[in-house]
Amino acid sequence: MTPSGPTAQEGKGITQREVTQLACADERYPAWLRAIHDPPAVLYCDGLPETGDRQAVAIVGSRRATPYGLRVTEALAGELSRLGFTIVSGFARGIDAAAHRAALAAGGRTIAVLGCGLEVDYPPGHKSLHVEIAASGAVLTEFAPGTPPRAAHFPRRNRIISGLALGVVVIEAAEDSGSLITARLALEQGREVFAVPGPIEAPTSRGPHGLLKQGAKLVEMVDDIVEELLPQLDRSLQTLKTEPIAALPKHVDLSSSERAMLDMMSREPLHLDELTERTGLTPAVVAGILLGLELRALVKQVPGQRYCLAR
Repeated sequence: MTPSGPTAQEGKGITQREVTQLACADERYPAWLRAIHDPPAVLYCDGLPETGDRQAVAIVGSRRATPYGLRVTEALAGELSRLGFTIVSGFARGIDAAAHRAALAAGGRTIAVLGCGLEVDYPPGHKSLHVEIAASGAVLTEFAPGTPPRAAHFPRRNRIISGLALGVVVIEAAEDSGSLITARLALEQGREVFAVPGPIEAPTSRGPHGLLKQGAKLVEMVDDIVEELLPQLDRSLQTLKTEPIAALPKHVDLSSSERAMLDMMSREPLHLDELTERTGLTPAVVAGILLGLELRALVKQVPGQRYCLAR
């Protein structure tokens, strides 16, 4: 439920970090957000958006998340982070907080969008999460310092969440959930909308199932999201120069597992099963590593679940 007024904790300061104000004309202002029809005139930021945050996915859902919803959120946010996507959410309890924490645990970037002033402690108990996000991502709001959370603020916050992302994934949402407002705004902004199905008897399944009936993309695994978004990714991500791993430019950021995978590959295709056997990893992990390399045009898939160097 969206709050209607401040609590006793909300006036206490969150952070002593320097707050940055970004006007809409500022070159550091997120380009995707500037493109919506009513972008915030000013963003108050703890931590700053980066150019790479254009590859962002928003994950939103119920504050009263079930264990199932939390597991799905952690899996999707973690895998997307490892593939280089920034995770955007609304800093609420439940699904939002799980998405932020999973991105941080995966070593990725995450952006939290608030419905109150930057230093306001809302929801109470999220101070440490705020600090963690700001240290490796950004906490943003359009509301001036000291502004308490109000019911009318959260739909406005939601347009920022969707405006920062290529697409919005809804995981567990009741029929009157604010997450459905985010999904509607995403459609109006020309973003993709995804929904994760749940048990048919659960009230929190009604929101995602309603979106699926309206044409949202069904999500069963991270590939369902990536395949839909791949055509929209920055050209630089799709056309990165492909060379043998030893000759890759220094600016190419690869994990140790990605480098190990490339070291054992050549222009001769290898089957997924063979790569799984050679690495000793599970098929799901190997597939995730290969997908990340495909996104950066370092590896390509050929028929028959076989993979080789892109050149």
